[in-house]
Amino acid sequence: MTVPVPGATVGVVGGGQLGRMLAEAASPLGVEVVVLDPTPDCPACPPAADQIVGEFDDRDAIRELAERADVLTYEIELADPEALADVGDEHDVPVHPSPGTLETIQDKLVQNRAFADAGVPVPSFRAVNDADDLEAAFEEFGRPLMLKQRTGGYDGRGNAPVETVAEARETFDGLDGLVAEELVDFDRELSVIAASGDGETAAFPVAENIHEAEILRESVVPARTSERVREDATAVAENVLDALDGRGVFGVELFEADGRILVNEVAPRPHNSGHYTIEGCHTSQFEQFARALCGLPLGDTTLRQPTVMANVLGDPDAEERPAELAGVTSALRDDRIALHWYGKRDVRPLRKMGHLTVVGDDRGELLMRARAARDALSFNQ
Repeated sequence: MTVPVPGATVGVVGGGQLGRMLAEAASPLGVEVVVLDPTPDCPACPPAADQIVGEFDDRDAIRELAERADVLTYEIELADPEALADVGDEHDVPVHPSPGTLETIQDKLVQNRAFADAGVPVPSFRAVNDADDLEAAFEEFGRPLMLKQRTGGYDGRGNAPVETVAEARETFDGLDGLVAEELVDFDRELSVIAASGDGETAAFPVAENIHEAEILRESVVPARTSERVREDATAVAENVLDALDGRGVFGVELFEADGRILVNEVAPRPHNSGHYTIEGCHTSQFEQFARALCGLPLGDTTLRQPTVMANVLGDPDAEERPAELAGVTSALRDDRIALHWYGKRDVRPLRKMGHLTVVGDDRGELLMRARAARDALSFNQ
């Protein structure tokens, strides 16, 4: 199904930075974005045409969104798949990716089972609901293992390596509703942004992701690994798309371990590690998202040049306060640096406030330049 372009309206549950960048990318196509978010004047404003203020699971608000949209989507996994499905059916408005895909992704155990059943390589896993389950997981996977909340976790939150039942109880405030995975001794973390359109798919170049304290700090593209590994990562991402339903853009997080590729997690939306595509590729992940949602042909995902993206995060030890960014002039003295500010009014520890991108030739040099530009930035006390 193709929606009318120009003149289409995309209704988005969630109005954070992803909704903001989607609205920026959709505008040149003649596509308007209306967002639903509980925070008045959310980050997606003003690029979005309008905002409906409401909770992500507010059915009346979702109905109002559907009445104004040609297609519904979401940029946050806290969206309610049942409400989206019901309202979409009531108003004959398609929802992409499908509510069933969102439901699968929201539960890490269900997600792992779906991928394992589809032949997608994932770490060994098992459900944990009590101490006996966890002891059985230790017996099978060894110590430490990775323990994850089945629902509600994001940006590394709700995930932790544990070695004992007591540590797990303290970390997770109980043992119900968890999934245990083997702790993968990986060489590097990778990701692939892959798009599913109207009868076609397209994958962006493989990114190498550098994390600290479970938070993404930088992405380097192309990933500094072998061509075979990059090809395998792309193939696994395409297999993930086959296992999910609906049009859209998906962030496929991967481990490279001894030349093998394993899926860590999947986001049914644009992904932080794909922000490099705005400057780095012929089509950004956000334009691709708009194209896919509207049933338009997918764009060219070719990398223009090697690219590095660096996140701008809140200071880890600072208290929450109004966001006042200093040092922009110094950061932009490197004339290849691009700054993206997310429009969040308050900064708090490790909150994603923006990102920097630099494009060039040598990935090691680009990484140093991106870090230097980021280090020039600070949040006023």
